Amino acid sequence: MQASFPSAHDAPAVTAHHRGFSLLTEDGEFLTLSASELRARLSSMPCPLVVHAPSVARKLELPPPGQPSPWLDLLELFTFVYPARTAAPTPRGLALALGVEEDRIGRAEADLLPLLVEIMLAELARQKSGPLGEMLAALTVRLAQAGWPWAGTVAETLGLPDKLDGKGNLPEDALQPGDALRVWRVLPKWEDVAPRPPPASHPITPAEARTRLRTLLGEGSESRAGQADFASVSTAAFEPRTHRGNPAVVLAEAGTGTGKTLGYIAPASVWAQRNGGSVWISTYTRHLQRQIEQETHRLFPDDATRRHHIVLRKGRENYLCLLNMEEAVNSAASRPAGVTIALAMLARWTRATADGDLLGGDLPGWFGDLYGQGSVFGVADRRGECIHGACPHYQRCFVEHTIRRAREADLVIANHALVMSQAAYAQAAMGDNSEETEEDATPSRYIFDEGHHLADAADGAFSAELSGLEAAELRRWLLGAEGRRSRARGLKRRLDDLVVGFPKLEAPLDAALMAAHALPAPGWSARLADAESSETSPPEPPPIDDPDALFPPQPILPEPVLENPTESFLRLLRQQVLARSEDRRQTHQYGALECDLHPLIPDLPESGQALARALSRIAEPLRTLAERLQARLQDDADSLDSVTRGRIEAMVRGLRRRAITRLDAWISMLNALDQPPPADTTPTHIHFIRLDRRQQQRPGEHDVGLHRHWLDPTIPFAAVMAMPAQGMLITSATLRDQSDTPHGQDEPESEEAERAWEAAEARTGANHFPSPAIRASLTSPFDYARQTRTFIVTDVDHASIADLAAAYRTLFEASGGGGLGLFTAISRLRGVHSRIAPALEDQGLPLYAQHVDAMDNATLVDIFRTEEHACLLGTDAMRDGVDVPGNALRLVVFERVPWPRPDILHRERRIHLSGGDTTGYDDRIARLRLRQAFGRLIRSQSDKGVFVLLDRRTPSRLLSAFPPGAEVRRLGLADAAREIRAFL
Repeated sequence: MQASFPSAHDAPAVTAHHRGFSLLTEDGEFLTLSASELRARLSSMPCPLVVHAPSVARKLELPPPGQPSPWLDLLELFTFVYPARTAAPTPRGLALALGVEEDRIGRAEADLLPLLVEIMLAELARQKSGPLGEMLAALTVRLAQAGWPWAGTVAETLGLPDKLDGKGNLPEDALQPGDALRVWRVLPKWEDVAPRPPPASHPITPAEARTRLRTLLGEGSESRAGQADFASVSTAAFEPRTHRGNPAVVLAEAGTGTGKTLGYIAPASVWAQRNGGSVWISTYTRHLQRQIEQETHRLFPDDATRRHHIVLRKGRENYLCLLNMEEAVNSAASRPAGVTIALAMLARWTRATADGDLLGGDLPGWFGDLYGQGSVFGVADRRGECIHGACPHYQRCFVEHTIRRAREADLVIANHALVMSQAAYAQAAMGDNSEETEEDATPSRYIFDEGHHLADAADGAFSAELSGLEAAELRRWLLGAEGRRSRARGLKRRLDDLVVGFPKLEAPLDAALMAAHALPAPGWSARLADAESSETSPPEPPPIDDPDALFPPQPILPEPVLENPTESFLRLLRQQVLARSEDRRQTHQYGALECDLHPLIPDLPESGQALARALSRIAEPLRTLAERLQARLQDDADSLDSVTRGRIEAMVRGLRRRAITRLDAWISMLNALDQPPPADTTPTHIHFIRLDRRQQQRPGEHDVGLHRHWLDPTIPFAAVMAMPAQGMLITSATLRDQSDTPHGQDEPESEEAERAWEAAEARTGANHFPSPAIRASLTSPFDYARQTRTFIVTDVDHASIADLAAAYRTLFEASGGGGLGLFTAISRLRGVHSRIAPALEDQGLPLYAQHVDAMDNATLVDIFRTEEHACLLGTDAMRDGVDVPGNALRLVVFERVPWPRPDILHRERRIHLSGGDTTGYDDRIARLRLRQAFGRLIRSQSDKGVFVLLDRRTPSRLLSAFPPGAEVRRLGLADAAREIRAFL
């Protein structure tokens, strides 16, 4: 085994820096080489040590290294030795994760890498005698068979050569390499416990919240003005409810730096412990969920205790699916060796992970960059294929473990989309008089952090989309793979023995599956693309000197084939949007073409009616099937075991969530096709047609769909939350538009302040609850006049990518790194990145970018936080909620005013929700986005930084977005650069 693989001992090492590359040769010589010089050496020198091989290859302008890697990547060894731990994928980040002292890291040159290998191998030697020592040995043998370059060094460290026979096999009584991948056999099972009693309704006092907050902060923590006041006012959200459907709502704006996370954790934890209930804390993104979860370490420092009291909940698509893992392992022998390496690393992680969270959890965000993104997505339930109780791994399932832990937890950290989905389903089930078991016990107390995103989250949760991809996905869920290579089972296989032998169940199932052929068949997107090509490129007329061509003989036509009703409808939608769109270049600027639904082109109403009938033939049998399955729970209560009951309950939920609810929405949309809204009324919904290309589709293929959105999406949000919620805290740093609160003051007699609160209530849906919300505002403790500078650059043509790139390069160089560049369009981000990355690298300022680097946002932020002189480019996700205190973030550059996207949805909302002030409506959106961006800059009392807006057209009326004390100056690029150097 050892002779076949490179040894890490005395191997050369390579790191990248602004002078080129640092090389420590196998003889101990230390060199600085250019990219071309290092490329020339690579073919003749031994396999080198590197950190993050894909990144090194990109900097060397070499093809991606692939798997097995040609280099000894320390991140791969880290993944094997320290599973379920994360590290920034740089030499410095890895050294910090391994506990190397700062003075030993220095500039993170190549001579640091052997030290990091030594630390990791020492830890591996310690683990070999631990409880997982046998698994480590078996996995190493399997990795060696797949060609993993670290296999020889790891085998030597584990003492494997002495354990193997002459053919390299482990003893028969030892865990075998193939079995080491089958981790689902050894994972713990969950066990049901008695349902948790409903919580009590004892109130908590502000004094108790303040006391808990002091405990959380501990001795010597930074004192934040307003944090204790925030904790006090939050207690009002935990008051007992006096009327059904009338929750207590607290609307609290907490300025940047207030410390609102611990401010609401304090009263929430007191209430949960006193009343024996769960408080659900909801935020907007996975990254923000993890930030909140990190703060709970102060509440429960012990990992085991915290795991019992704190649970992080996401959708199923975020977690490892053990059934997918099993099928991947079983097929690995017929696939490239890199697949086996990825599966072995996943198996190692599976034994160590806290909750099986693949995306944003304890699987490093750079895992997909090393082993291929398919290695992650391939083992997740990305397409709603979960078969619940029918799965052989159901009692070991990570999702089911998490659901059951959440039922007993004090605090559940979720996201807005999941919370709204759960509440909406609970309401629907209650309306159906359903007695089925819910996935999560319905909570009564909610905290919505990042509350300014509630309308956006509700817009996604309560909208409907009848598109090719959505309809094809439903067909695949119902019918399965239809002969293609896929594990998609289809409804018949998932139900399997639950309906076999029960004619009352078999009949509606068969009817629904037969009717499902009306949904788009495989290849639908290519057929639509072909139809467009034939429609837009008519055949040339025949030459006039060929009379036979004018009257060609009529061919014998085959028997007519009934056209798929969904595809026929989609084709007409496509025809209308192409005919009505003003400029097809809009696709490149905004990613899609749109047009109003009305007036309809000819044939579209008839096609919609035909499709509605076809969808009804699917929905009705499925509804009958769900009802009869539900009835079987009562009829056969004396004979059904708990596993079968669980399977039936899960299948009823799946039928309603995945199919019936969706079909009902589509049928409702189609039935309203020939009913255009009266011109003199305010519509409840907005309908439009959209044509765009999705990530799953090939170039040249587009998806088209009919979309329905609520004009005001906070209406359904309030409707589904009113019944389960007894108390709600909605908080954010940017609830109100500061233009309506002069100088940031909250004067009770101020009409402007009242309008600002009313607008905040409308944006969050608080105005739709029966009782008025309790309002609170806590100002930021920062001295922005002293800690910040704010510039609008007046001599950059932001429409020119070249000028924009030059501006970013100049500003990032002026700050010496630590720059966050924000963009309103991915295309401009990529254009700037490609132009400035080499120049910044030459200055020792590494540049990372969302939508460019194959890492998730959390990992990019970790790198940015770790590498003090790095720069980062991003879009909306980086604008909201990123917390990077200290000198690592000292400059924020925004490429233009973040106006709302000028699409049909925004057009209708500004007309009907602006109160006639359409310009003011747009301005408020832009100001709130600017406030969010500015909020990234200062995160502690010791921070200082500069905010730059590269849009000379910025109107003065938007400048109230910036906090009091932040003086805004307009000046040229060169002057701005000089000011930045002087200030920082």
